[in-house]
Amino acid sequence: MNPRFRIDADGLGRVTFRDPARRQNVLTREVVEVLAGVVEEAEEAARGGSLRSLILESAQPGSFIAGADVNAIAAIEDRQAATEASRAGQALFGRIAALPVPTIAAIRGICLGGGTELALACDYRVADDDDRTRIGLPEVLLGILPGWGGTTRLPGLVGLSAALDLMLSGRPARVSKARRIGLVDRVLPRQQFEERCLALARGLARGKSPRRKRRRALAGRLLDGTPPGRVLVLRAARRQVLKRTGGRYPAPLKILEVVRRGRGRSLAERLELEARAVGELAVSPECKNLLFVFQLREAARKGPWAVGGRAAEVDRLAVIGAGPMGGGIAQVAAYREIPVRMKDIRHEAVAGGLAFARSLFDGAVRRRSLRPREAARRMGMITGGVDYAGVGCADVVVEAVIENPAVKEAVLREVEAVVGEGAVIASNTSSLSIDRMAAVLDHPERFAGMHFFNPVHRMPLVEVVRGAKSGGDAVQTLAALAVRLGKVPVVTGDAPGFLVNRILGPCLNEAGHLLAEGWDARAVDRAWKRFGMPMGPYRLIDEVGIDVMSHAGRTMAEAVGERMAPAASLAVLAGSGRLGRKGGRGFYLYEKGREKAFDPSVYSDMNLSSARTKPKPDHIRDRLVLVMINEAARVLEEGVVASAADVDLGMVMGTGFPPFRGGLLKYADDRGVAEVAVAMEALGRTCGDRYEPTALVAELARTGGSFHTAFPAGREAT
Repeated sequence: MNPRFRIDADGLGRVTFRDPARRQNVLTREVVEVLAGVVEEAEEAARGGSLRSLILESAQPGSFIAGADVNAIAAIEDRQAATEASRAGQALFGRIAALPVPTIAAIRGICLGGGTELALACDYRVADDDDRTRIGLPEVLLGILPGWGGTTRLPGLVGLSAALDLMLSGRPARVSKARRIGLVDRVLPRQQFEERCLALARGLARGKSPRRKRRRALAGRLLDGTPPGRVLVLRAARRQVLKRTGGRYPAPLKILEVVRRGRGRSLAERLELEARAVGELAVSPECKNLLFVFQLREAARKGPWAVGGRAAEVDRLAVIGAGPMGGGIAQVAAYREIPVRMKDIRHEAVAGGLAFARSLFDGAVRRRSLRPREAARRMGMITGGVDYAGVGCADVVVEAVIENPAVKEAVLREVEAVVGEGAVIASNTSSLSIDRMAAVLDHPERFAGMHFFNPVHRMPLVEVVRGAKSGGDAVQTLAALAVRLGKVPVVTGDAPGFLVNRILGPCLNEAGHLLAEGWDARAVDRAWKRFGMPMGPYRLIDEVGIDVMSHAGRTMAEAVGERMAPAASLAVLAGSGRLGRKGGRGFYLYEKGREKAFDPSVYSDMNLSSARTKPKPDHIRDRLVLVMINEAARVLEEGVVASAADVDLGMVMGTGFPPFRGGLLKYADDRGVAEVAVAMEALGRTCGDRYEPTALVAELARTGGSFHTAFPAGREAT
């Protein structure tokens, strides 16, 4: 039974969670039902005097409770049902809070969402000192808020500022931060954790209360402890939320509303505000789409390579090429405690790659996501040199040299000559053919693409590119490695641009056509950001690099035909000497890598008039998004990826396509493919054949179908 309840002779009760079917404990409906029965037993035992203190703990390695069942939340379609579910959870946790005996949440490992709310209902919270233990409330990332008492209880425990930081960011806190803000009362050594927890519980049973050190700084007391201070905190938080989200995500604003309206009210009234907010949010389109993306991400991480697949264990990694990409791959691997050998042809390059990796670890220390000693230990897992010493014992070798076919093929031949027969070789290429490179290898079955996105330490997507001769073992090994590195893998076929660049290319090229038509670049960027993208198309071109963009555009046009021919304005710009952010000047001006201002002289460098017209946002939205939908349809028609889910996951994780829209093809399905086709045809009459609906779009529009029905998740690639 999960959880299990027992009481010893001293009156110490223990509620132990352990789900044998999952890697982490989750508050499913069945678990909650059992917990309700356990609480009833505890209430009776406390009244009868046989229960004197209670520990809530986990026997699951690395997991206290990882939250509620996301699938159950996603299945709720009725607002009232969502409100009632929140009330039921609040009532159960309220009974725990009302137990007449001291209660302790013994937190080891991941404690998130409903798990944190359960801990908040206890009298005391203790955590182990393992650096992997995290405590947080990530509900906002799923479009909802902590609805089992968390939004109500947390501000009173840690103060308004700290509570809003946890709830609005969704970022889990390390134990050191949790102790500092008062979220946990004690941090106990991992090796003595159970023994010390039991001692604490027995002391509480005897009436001994542990000391709580909660004195906040004067500024914190003024802000959190006075009505004017709380008003200032809430106003500042709202400004930050609107700046970060543009108001497109309702959950963080609803958190602020519930906290604000709850001031001065009774506990019951505050909980009711929380429950009603859950009802509103849980059935909103934003919540459903965020849950949809979360489910896609989890499905990708738990693919056939995760359990019972053919993925090989990776105990050592080698990276060939020590530039920012190679150094970034090495750092991500070392961060996940995989020893890495980095090789380049020059000592200076190796030193540069090591320095780059070290700078990323230094950044992690500054952000307090790693302790200095731990960062130094992991940095020590990266070694480098100019020969192949150490490469031969690697389980996976990732080639990350320049995008030159001849250079890459020469390197791959060298690698194949030195690695063991079980090693998998991967090319980190963004545009070159995996099949062409495989042709120079004696064993192409152990070769595939592994396309990391730049910067490696930030971008979550990895495209695992399956060539015609790539073996299933090699593909699964690389996908499993991507998951271990904290990335999200999407398996694609070997096609021009693979998945993300293939779909994104027409969008950026269309931005060039918009310039030639006289539209204002800054207005276009603003409209695209208003749609939900992290940056406008011209700002993104600067980020990618105008030279890189030009090369990729020519390569894509050669591969797929005239519809991808580079826009004339962008072709001219490529010869202007502007490089984008890395050169300090593109569409925008940059100083020390930071954007300073738009540069209006860019128009003259494209031989365009500086007289510009501001477009309607809906026109820009359709011009940019519809060409991507059309190209995504071609990707599905050609079998580059197996499902519409792959497209959506790739575009969200690889380009920042707004998660609250669910992904590119989810957006198309929600809008209606028939409406999308009509809009394409209308644009085609004024903008050209590139908007002519593909056969797939036309068929789905005619039959009333959808991309996700025609190409469902889990579908095998053709």
